[in-house]
Amino acid sequence: MSEPIINKVAESGLVTIDLETWYPKGETAVFDMKDYLFMGLILKEKDFREALKKVDWSVFANKNMALTCTADAIIPVWAYMLVAAYLQPVAAEIVMGDEKELHKTLFLKNLSVINVNDYTDKRIVIKGCGETPIADYVYMEITKLLRPVVKSIMYGEPCSTVPVYKKPLPPKSN
Repeated sequence: MSEPIINKVAESGLVTIDLETWYPKGETAVFDMKDYLFMGLILKEKDFREALKKVDWSVFANKNMALTCTADAIIPVWAYMLVAAYLQPVAAEIVMGDEKELHKTLFLKNLSVINVNDYTDKRIVIKGCGETPIADYVYMEITKLLRPVVKSIMYGEPCSTVPVYKKPLPPKSN
């Protein structure tokens, strides 16, 4: 009679974290201030205010918004504040910067809701391969969040991991 097959990975007590779980969801859009510059160079307050009154802000409803200016122009701080005042009631989120900065901010915000205490003294594997590309900063952030409480952190798949962190053993008392 043959020996039963034992799944050592399942019995190891490893907890796998798939970072795709916290990948930002929702539609994104960019509000570019360059579209409101006089001759592509300067922002005229009166014209800008009038132009913003004519914007159909409902097109940004429930979207994650990047607020930026892609032109090489000096934009006064109040102008960004004014656009944010219009966007805030309709947009899901507003971030100063381009789409890449928006994505990063949303991802980090999603990670911040993790209850790290759920992982106290656990052996963690941060999944390394998946359908969605995950940026390096996300791996760094999850390591920063979990390191203070976990027993160990590994990267990869449970069957083939790279050790990242192992909690030191407490000193032996004499």
